[in-house]
Amino acid sequence: MQIKHSHVVLDACCVLNFCASGHFIAILKSIPAQVVVSEVVREKELITLQRLKDEENEDAIQFETAITQGLLLVVDFETELEEETFVNYAFELGDDGESATCAISINRGWAIATDDRKAVSFSQKEAPHLQILSTLEIIKNWSEKTNPALTELRAILTAIRIKGRYRPSRSHPLFSWWENLIQ
Repeated sequence: MQIKHSHVVLDACCVLNFCASGHFIAILKSIPAQVVVSEVVREKELITLQRLKDEENEDAIQFETAITQGLLLVVDFETELEEETFVNYAFELGDDGESATCAISINRGWAIATDDRKAVSFSQKEAPHLQILSTLEIIKNWSEKTNPALTELRAILTAIRIKGRYRPSRSHPLFSWWENLIQ
């Protein structure tokens, strides 16, 4: 997987899916760019991760560890333009996390990682030059770099499906890869 930008901004859905995999830090390490998350997403997702059952609080710990280790940078709006863009996008997208992710990505020229169809479509219209990545692209890249056993990869994808409540659309380019492994 090649990333054409210096940074990749993770949307909340990708954060949750990577945490659900149980391999959050390893997945972040496999991404060939600086990985960032907006302050808006960090605030909301850390709360979501902490609300999970006690045995799943490892997700919140890995999230915080990734930040502490510098594998995941937290960025906030730097300019009035970014804040204004965020407000306008929130009106269009109806979600603060996706709006913050898009506002920061588009204003700074950074790649976006999201599975939200509305955010993908919106970003493609607003900034067609930006690379948009998905959970599956990043997971497939991680699996190619680390070469986990088939049973482990299947368990990871199953965890993402169940804990992350993720299922790719049939039109996703990696849908058949997902289907072949998850069965």
